[in-house]
Amino acid sequence: MNASTALYRESIRYSDLDAVRDIVRSTGYFSEEEIDVACELVSERLLRGEKSGYHFLFVECSGQVTAYSCFGRIPGTACSYDLYWIAVRNDCRGQGIGKQLLEKTEKRVDQMGGCRIYIETSSRILYEPTRQFYLRCGYKTAAILDDFYAPGDHKIVYLKTLIGSKDSRLTQLSGETRYHDT
Repeated sequence: MNASTALYRESIRYSDLDAVRDIVRSTGYFSEEEIDVACELVSERLLRGEKSGYHFLFVECSGQVTAYSCFGRIPGTACSYDLYWIAVRNDCRGQGIGKQLLEKTEKRVDQMGGCRIYIETSSRILYEPTRQFYLRCGYKTAAILDDFYAPGDHKIVYLKTLIGSKDSRLTQLSGETRYHDT
């Protein structure tokens, strides 16, 4: 399995609930509570459709879902999006699937009118490869919230401003010229 043979889809299926649970659990990064949250977003999308505000991209290799992303516009913002989840099944990591999935997610957010993507993660040492991945993919550290998850476990927020018509979208939305930190 590798990124070049992967198939991508946005449509959601009931079987994706189990696939997401398996993918997130396989990483070894997340608690049962966090795994439940990942599954709740899938359930919410299945129940409410696009009105849920959650959008998904699923990666299939050899007929199996091996990775996914979940993203959506941040309520109360004009064009800022959260990347809620991006995960690759542990036995498929290191093959470029995550990078390609992130690029396709960014492209989809841009098509949906998004200007910025925010991602949050933990400061724990376990997440060092995740943080390096985001940096390699062009994200910048936007904020660090000390002791957010637990004492000594800070929330790190990453930001990427999307290339394209972002400046004109932001200017049109605000009616004024703004400085954009890219």
